[in-house]
Amino acid sequence: MIDEKTYAELREIADRYPEKRSGLLPMLHLVQSAAGQITPEGIEACAEILEISAAEVSGVATFYTMYKRRPVGDYHVGVCTNTLCAVMGGDAIFSRLKDHLDVGNDETTEDGKITLEHIECNAACDYAPVMMVNWEFMDNQTPASATQLVDDLREGKEVRSTRGPKICTWREAERVLAGFPDGLADEGPSAGPASLVGLKIAREQGWTAPAGSTSEEKAND
Repeated sequence: MIDEKTYAELREIADRYPEKRSGLLPMLHLVQSAAGQITPEGIEACAEILEISAAEVSGVATFYTMYKRRPVGDYHVGVCTNTLCAVMGGDAIFSRLKDHLDVGNDETTEDGKITLEHIECNAACDYAPVMMVNWEFMDNQTPASATQLVDDLREGKEVRSTRGPKICTWREAERVLAGFPDGLADEGPSAGPASLVGLKIAREQGWTAPAGSTSEEKAND
């Protein structure tokens, strides 16, 4: 159900852009924040505001895996199973969580708390194997730590990202992705030690990036 407040916020998103149809992706995130999934009513509302067909909205909503056509749990737990994370233990983590939660890929536990999904590379290979909870990083995981993590989430304990804020619910995270900040963007480090090793070595060795050639130098080459 898209209520008046959500409809007004969908219009607000569309009005941010010179071409209002450019707002479709964040609008779909807002639909998920309000409804817990992409709904026919949400698709129709986006189409009406953007003055495009429902088929065009549906085409976008079904193309990207981040838009869900089934209800998502309070916590979307994504386990990276791309090459590096997989060989570092991601496959073992995903297998353990499937058994522990008694769900398959892209399924939700009976209590509605956890949706489990194997996901593609999160560009965090220096912390492999990596999981994400509602799009926040959980680095250097093991089958044991991953199991404890989902148990803590189901029990309502406070869980913090290894490089970010306290984990919020999936609907709250979707609202942030729609462009409505929650004030937590500055919590946690922007980069951890593993990501900064190259910079540390460069400084120790006195390495610097080569200066760019001038237009005159290029003309003389």
